[in-house]
Amino acid sequence: MRFQTAALSALFLESAASYDFSSVARSILPAQRLEKRANTTEIPLPINVEASQYWDGADGPWSSFPLQVGTPAQNIRAFISTNGYTTWTVRPLGCPAGTITGCEESRGELFLTNQSLTWVPNSIFQLGLPNEMALGLDDEANYGFDTVTLGWQGSGLPTVQHSTIANMATFDFWLGTFGINPQPANFTTYTDPQPSFMTQLKNNNTIPSLSWGYTAGNQYRFSGVYGSLVLGGYDQSKFEPTNLTIPFGSDVSRDLLVGVQSITTGSAGLSNTSDAFYALIDSTVAELWLPESVCTAFENAFGLVYDEYYSRYIVNDTMHQSLLALNKSITLTLGQSNSGGQTVDITLPYAAMDLEISYPYVANSTRYFPLRRAANDTQYTLGRAFLQEAYVAADYERRNFTVAPCVWEQNSASDIRTILSTDFKNPNSGSGGISGGAIAGIVIGVLAIIAILAGALWFMRRKKQQKKHAAVELEAKSLAAAQTPSGPSSPVKEDPHAGISTPTGGELDSSRQIHEIAGASKPNAAEMDAPWRGELDAAGGHHEFYGKLPQNTFEMEGNNEPIFEMDATATQLHELEPDTRRQSWDSGDDRGDEKRYLQMQGY
Repeated sequence: MRFQTAALSALFLESAASYDFSSVARSILPAQRLEKRANTTEIPLPINVEASQYWDGADGPWSSFPLQVGTPAQNIRAFISTNGYTTWTVRPLGCPAGTITGCEESRGELFLTNQSLTWVPNSIFQLGLPNEMALGLDDEANYGFDTVTLGWQGSGLPTVQHSTIANMATFDFWLGTFGINPQPANFTTYTDPQPSFMTQLKNNNTIPSLSWGYTAGNQYRFSGVYGSLVLGGYDQSKFEPTNLTIPFGSDVSRDLLVGVQSITTGSAGLSNTSDAFYALIDSTVAELWLPESVCTAFENAFGLVYDEYYSRYIVNDTMHQSLLALNKSITLTLGQSNSGGQTVDITLPYAAMDLEISYPYVANSTRYFPLRRAANDTQYTLGRAFLQEAYVAADYERRNFTVAPCVWEQNSASDIRTILSTDFKNPNSGSGGISGGAIAGIVIGVLAIIAILAGALWFMRRKKQQKKHAAVELEAKSLAAAQTPSGPSSPVKEDPHAGISTPTGGELDSSRQIHEIAGASKPNAAEMDAPWRGELDAAGGHHEFYGKLPQNTFEMEGNNEPIFEMDATATQLHELEPDTRRQSWDSGDDRGDEKRYLQMQGY
């Protein structure tokens, strides 16, 4: 049975053609910030995976990365595979007795499945990476599932349970690999896809998106620059930003496909327009697999000699000294297509091509030039040698990537940036949310409502004040009328003895005019203290007052009937001062009533 890959086109949510890397810069967040999803789940930070600080490999010194596999954890070192989607480990059969001294250490340590309590075996399948198969690099492996943790023990990096592992013994790949492509793995059928490590991290909300940034590092700059891997983002400090964004290739097994428009060394062209081609960026392999015509141009420019037996360019000591003296660099001009459009130059110094190769690829260790002759366009590949000077940031949700030249600043601090998933709302984009115009409209509407409410409150307060002023004016007029002597036309003369200390009050018939008899030493009667005053009804009556009456003030009573206020046009009324005896009379003879009242007072 052959190990196969599943198509991921249904998983990709946006067209790569409408997305460029400048938009990545707009859609990222500083790593120190956390935004919220619509469901209030926190957006996680990208994961910066530190290199192992080992230089490993049988085809050059390459910066490896640490992994913990199984339970209890077994430490291994692996290379990053930008094209792989599972974890490859080396089994004991990969170091048969009598091969090389220190084989286990040389291969990044072995994974012993029989010592892991969480190992779940599956079956034997091919490694099955299409590009590696096209290059003639493939073999069987024992597949199963186990726990995989990033980094060394104690690093605190995330763990994924039930991760797909291929335990291999082939010499085609000297170290194991850690696949960062998020496409799922399928065993013989497409009905039971197994999620990749990256997809499980995303599903567990451990990384913010299905994206990564990677450069292979190199040993020739400073005292050695280790590789850099960021999951869910990229490290801005590692490269020079460009405006070049490349859509994924239509073949999911060759997604990081870039147009190689030209290759030059100094003033000499190693390829021209007729030699332009597409190549896959794939860190699973070390070398550059280029068209034969381009390889021939390299031979002429560098004096290289192709070794038919090893199918490689072996460099002896004499040639090595000559190449060091020439110190030629190689510049690859890349674009979305193999001609025209936005391009970027990646320059490889000769030191990037000055590598050593050893067993099992050659009988004895020797120098070599990491260039391979490709038989056809399915083999055109830019491997780890290229990624020593190039940084790649890939976004699998938007199906595009960028390639940029590395920058070299010794001991520079990392600048980790987040690539937001398409599941999250971009706080810097215009799509979704409320626009600036809508926000301005809302603000204006709120201010208008406030203004209307303020105007209504002012109008009500002014009306209330007007009513209060009218009541005060009416009372003042009443008091003035009460203090004015009665004229000839007055039906009742003012009582000369009104200042008596113990008056006797009484209720007069409502059909007759009533005059208030003022007290000798009291001020004019004030308005009754009450929490509210009733309004006049249609008949001229009012509601009864409630509340505390002023001191020495008594409410007038009469036959259990409500008190009615006289019409404002009538003659002003004067309230009789109440007497505790509360006598009342009404003989119909006003003068006789007045006389009787004076007699009661002792007159």
